[in-house]
Amino acid sequence: MKVEIFSDVVCPWCYIGHARFAKAAERFRAKGGTIEVTMRPFQLDPSTPEKSESIIPAMERKFGPNARQMIDRVVGVAQDDGLEMNYADALSANTLEAHRLTELAARQGRGTEMAERLFRAYFVEGLDVSDSDVLASLAAEVGVDDTGEGADAVREHLDRARALGVTGVPLFLFEGKYAVSGAQPEDTFAAAIDEVAERTGQTPIVQLATPADGCEDGTCAI
Repeated sequence: MKVEIFSDVVCPWCYIGHARFAKAAERFRAKGGTIEVTMRPFQLDPSTPEKSESIIPAMERKFGPNARQMIDRVVGVAQDDGLEMNYADALSANTLEAHRLTELAARQGRGTEMAERLFRAYFVEGLDVSDSDVLASLAAEVGVDDTGEGADAVREHLDRARALGVTGVPLFLFEGKYAVSGAQPEDTFAAAIDEVAERTGQTPIVQLATPADGCEDGTCAI
């Protein structure tokens, strides 16, 4: 099963939703199913300046007195899910280069790993994910060779997201046609995965008895 996850590095609900979906995906894999996840870019605010600042003043300018309440709520949800979130240390950041790095990592088979590392860098460590030195360090840590490529592909993916009508994230697109929006509960993701598997003929085989002696891979153990 192919799943595309549209998200932004600085989106707290993307961080939470990604973790919940990962758990649901593991449940499906444990039943014998296969899921191929591809990260897709989305920018909540493409106009964010390259020069970073503390996220709290930026949010207060945008949301006024409700900003602190919004932060407390999302931090509480993250903690309930067992996720660390140090929002007080987070910095506003233009995420275009972070998305380029994730795109490049995906080409090297490390897209999900890179996305998860960027989430931790932003929400846990308070790193500036728009800074070239920070991104270079994170790429090296994950084992990604940053060749500088990927910007054109990111722009194409952003255009596709707009064409698909993606206006908010996270959004989980199954097999290019079934969508689930938002940081849904783990059980909701698990149910969605099972439903898509049934609709597309990818339901794992259910073993009704403990495997016994048999032959496989061209050999027989006698």
